[in-house]
Amino acid sequence: MSNSPDLDALLLKRDQLKSQLVAIGDLRPGSLVARFRKCGKPSCRCAKKGAPGHGPSYSLTHAAAGKTVTRIIPSGPAVDRTRQQLDEYRRFRQLVQQLISVSEQICDRQLRQPQAENEGVKKNRARRSARR
Repeated sequence: MSNSPDLDALLLKRDQLKSQLVAIGDLRPGSLVARFRKCGKPSCRCAKKGAPGHGPSYSLTHAAAGKTVTRIIPSGPAVDRTRQQLDEYRRFRQLVQQLISVSEQICDRQLRQPQAENEGVKKNRARRSARR
C-alpha cells in the first residue's frame, strides 16, 4: 500500500536533511571573542585614558566534560577559518534538530497506519533475519 502524501513529503524531507548532513565541513563548538588588554606599563599608549589597549587577541571557549576550555586563536586567517568552523557547527546543530523533528513526525505517522500494514513489514523482517 502507498504511503500517505504527508508521509511521502516527510520521507523526502528526511532524505534531503541527511544529504545536507553529509556535506558538513570542518566544525567546532564554542564562542570566539576578541580581547583587548592593557599591559600595565605607565608609558605605553594603552595606558592613556580611553585607549582600547593591545589587541585584538582572539580566544575560543567551549564547555568540555563540565569545564570551560579556552584556546588562543592566532590573528589572521586562523580567525576567519575558526569563524567558518563555528558557523558550520551551528548549521550542523540546526540540521540535526530538523532531522529529529522530521523523524519524530514520521514515526508518529507510521504508528497511526493500520495494524495490517505494520504486521506485513514485521513478517518480512522476520524472514530476512531467519535467513542470516
